[in-house]
Amino acid sequence: MRSILYLIAIVLVIGWALGVFIYSAKGLIHILIVLAVISLLLGMIRRGSID
Repeated sequence: MRSILYLIAIVLVIGWALGVFIYSAKGLIHILIVLAVISLLLGMIRRGSID
């Protein structure tokens, strides 16, 4: 499950970075980065609770 969260986070960050440079979807850019950060935080929290 952890690797899926990291994969999703990476895809969202790449989408966010592309959106920033292209400026095509202004509101979507910020939603993508927020989702990526939440996904990374969830992965870190779950990893920390298992150890």
